[in-house]
Amino acid sequence: MSRDSLKQRAAELLELAGVRINGHAPTDIHVHDRRLYARVFAHGSLGLGEAYMDGWWDAEDLPGFFTRLLGSHVDEHLRTLDTLIAHLRARFVNLQRGEHAFEIGKAHYDLGNDLFQAMLGKRLVYSCAYWAQADNLDDAQAAKLDLVCRKLRLAPGQRVLDIGCGWGEALKYAAEHHGVSGVGITVSEQQAEFARELCRGLPIEIRLQDYREIDEPFDAVYSIGMFEHVGGRNYRAYFEAVRRCLKPGGLSVLHCIGSNGPPAQTDPWIEKYIFPNSMIPAMGQVAAALENLFVVEDWHNFGPDYDRTLMAWRANFDAAWPALSKSYDERFRRMWHYYLGASAAVFRSRRDQLWQLTLSPDGVPGGYRVPR
Repeated sequence: MSRDSLKQRAAELLELAGVRINGHAPTDIHVHDRRLYARVFAHGSLGLGEAYMDGWWDAEDLPGFFTRLLGSHVDEHLRTLDTLIAHLRARFVNLQRGEHAFEIGKAHYDLGNDLFQAMLGKRLVYSCAYWAQADNLDDAQAAKLDLVCRKLRLAPGQRVLDIGCGWGEALKYAAEHHGVSGVGITVSEQQAEFARELCRGLPIEIRLQDYREIDEPFDAVYSIGMFEHVGGRNYRAYFEAVRRCLKPGGLSVLHCIGSNGPPAQTDPWIEKYIFPNSMIPAMGQVAAALENLFVVEDWHNFGPDYDRTLMAWRANFDAAWPALSKSYDERFRRMWHYYLGASAAVFRSRRDQLWQLTLSPDGVPGGYRVPR
């Protein structure tokens, strides 16, 4: 097809989402390089994201632009070979086992603590905050940590396991506010080093370890924002590890992104530039992996809170950019904006959810009223 024909086709698809090419609305797309159309029709979301990184197009309201596209399902017209390859790799190759399990740490979480300290706020908590009664990011993250601790019914003297402990903030909060001791495991060397320093003086051990290797008793087991890196072929192994480590009568909380449709295709751009080997779980996959292992005491969804969290992260990132620009280039800035903007739209359009599952090995006698 000619370049003009491709532009016309693009304009027709964007019109379905209420988006105009070089229009005046904040959600309209402004094209700086006419090669954009061929690149997107050839490579779908990968081509769109790379073209943005290269400065070929802009939108004043990037999250709003993506929300329009996702809400009208325009993205479904751009299935390409790149999308198919990413989906097949995720479905048929165990990308999260053995040495692959540590790739996400090196590729993303080891980018630099300076970046994440600038973006995440007072606490280095890289997961959805809980905005039910909060009006700023720091309070919303504290509310999320408090919510997890209350759901687990933590009490002084208990020993807890944090699978995918990140920079150690949740363990530190639990130890300081609930008097527990604990073990945190992560696949990121930089996170482990930071967490050990953060938790110095507290009864907390931080390990660079895969969750499949752990086999010791804990009163409570939780995971916050790590399950997205487990992979569908390993969900059963994950829950078996939790069950193996959880004492009778203990509770577990799983905090993760989830899809409200069938097992989702891995987005090729996210796979390449942000979260290699990641996979968003579908409800059916999680339910099947839990069978005969746990009673689901509660399945809590507060997905829209992730939109607000991501926008707060973007505001922090922009405010810190003058300092961060000494270590990261303009292409990285545009990549990060694309990542945060597209992610916010996924939750704003309700394509993805944020789940907290509260689990017990054999059911809490008499039932359990889970806190909110």
